[in-house]
Amino acid sequence: MCDDAGTPPPPPGVTRRGVMAATVLAGGTALTAAAAGTAAADRGMPGAGTGSGRPPRGGTLIIDGGTLLDPHTGRVTEDAVVVIEDGTVRAAGTRHATRQAAAAVRGRAATVRADGRWVLPGLVDAHVHLTTLTDAHRAVRLGATSVRSGSTPFYQDIALRELARWTPRRAPRMRAAGVFVTPRPGDTLLADPELAPLARLKDGVRTPEALRRVVEVNLARGADVIKTRANERAGSPDEDPLTQVYDREQLSATVAAARRGGATVLCHSYSEQGIHDAVLAGVASIEHGVYLGERTMHDMRRRGTFLTPTLAAMASLAADPDPVLAERGRLFLPTARRAVRRAFELGVPVAAGTDSSGGVIDPIGREIELMRAAGLPALDAIRTATTGAARLIGLERTAGRLAPGFRGDAVLVEGDPLADVSLLTAPAAVISHGFTVED
Repeated sequence: MCDDAGTPPPPPGVTRRGVMAATVLAGGTALTAAAAGTAAADRGMPGAGTGSGRPPRGGTLIIDGGTLLDPHTGRVTEDAVVVIEDGTVRAAGTRHATRQAAAAVRGRAATVRADGRWVLPGLVDAHVHLTTLTDAHRAVRLGATSVRSGSTPFYQDIALRELARWTPRRAPRMRAAGVFVTPRPGDTLLADPELAPLARLKDGVRTPEALRRVVEVNLARGADVIKTRANERAGSPDEDPLTQVYDREQLSATVAAARRGGATVLCHSYSEQGIHDAVLAGVASIEHGVYLGERTMHDMRRRGTFLTPTLAAMASLAADPDPVLAERGRLFLPTARRAVRRAFELGVPVAAGTDSSGGVIDPIGREIELMRAAGLPALDAIRTATTGAARLIGLERTAGRLAPGFRGDAVLVEGDPLADVSLLTAPAAVISHGFTVED
C-alpha cells in the first residue's frame, strides 16, 4: 500500500518548486511555461505571468508549384498551390481552385517556390524522446512537425510543448507524456516533490495506488498521454526485453487512472504475453511489439489498438558496438518487420515512430523507409507518418494532410516519394505552422 494512497492528486498546474527541480536536473534545458511566465514577470516583459498573453499567430505563406500529395485520398495534383494564412491551410489544390485564397493573402504572404518538388503534409513521429532544444529543432528540421513523446525524465517534453507554441520553427508540436510509469523510476522521482513518497515503496511502483499516483502527478503537471511498460528494455544489455514487469491487472490500473483524466496510454512491449496483456488492458498503442502474435493482432484490429514498431530504433540497435545489443537488434529487426507486415495485412492500424533519444535524432522518413521495406505499399508507408500517426495521437483534424482547416505544416522533397520513399529522410524544405524552418 502506498503511504499517500488516500491523499488527493496534486493541484493542477506546475509548482514553482517542481519547475526549478526539473530545470536544474535537466541541465537547464527544460523551462515550463509557468517558469517562463514567472521569469518574464520579474523582468517586466509584456504579457508576462502565467495565464496571460497568447502565442503569436502562425505564418502566412504560399507554396507555389510542385506536386501535391494528399495521403488521405492518395490524390496527386501537379502544379499545385497551398495557401497558408496565420498558420492554417486555407486552400490546397490546383492553381485555379486556389486562386481566390492566394489573391486574398498575396500582399502579405511569403512565397516558397516548389517547382520540380513534391509537397506533402508535415510528418508525425508517434514515439520520440526529446529532452533538449537541439534535439527538438533537429526533429522538426527533419520533417517531424508533430510528435508524441515517449516520456522524458524531468518533464522536458511538457516544457518543449509550450515552447513549440511560441516558436514553431524550433520545436515540433508535442503531445507530452511526462515521466515514465515504470516499476523502478530511479532519479525520475526527483522530477516532482509529489513523487517523493514513492521512494519508500520496497517493491517499487507496482500497487494500484502507486500506479495511480504516478498517473495523477503526470496529468496534474500537464501530460497529454501516459507511457508505461509491459517488459524490460531492449537497449540495455543488462536487461531482458522479454521479461514482463507489469501484468494485465497492473496495466489495467494505469489505463483506468489515465482514462479518468482523459488520457490514453502507450505501452512499451516486446513479449507476446506482455503485448497481449497490454492490449486487453486497453492501451491505445503497442510500442515496439516485436513478438506480436496473430491472436493479439486480431484483438488489436477489433479494439483499434495501434502498433508503433519503432523499426529505426531496432536498426540502430543492430549497429550498436555492444555485441549483446547488436545481436539483439539483428534478431529483432526482421522479426518486427514480419509482425508489421502481417499486422497491416490484418487491418491493425500502424503508426510511425523513431524512438529517437539522447542526442541522436533519426529522421521520421527513415521509419517510413523501413515500413516500406517491411512490405507496406509506398502510400501506406507514408500514411503511417501522416494520417495514421495523426489519428493515434489525437491530431487527425489538424495534422497529416494539407487541406483547408489543417495546420500549415509541410515537407518538400526533391522527387516522387511514391517511387522512392527514402526521399523523405532528407526534406529539401520544412514548413511549420506557416513558417519556414531553418537549419
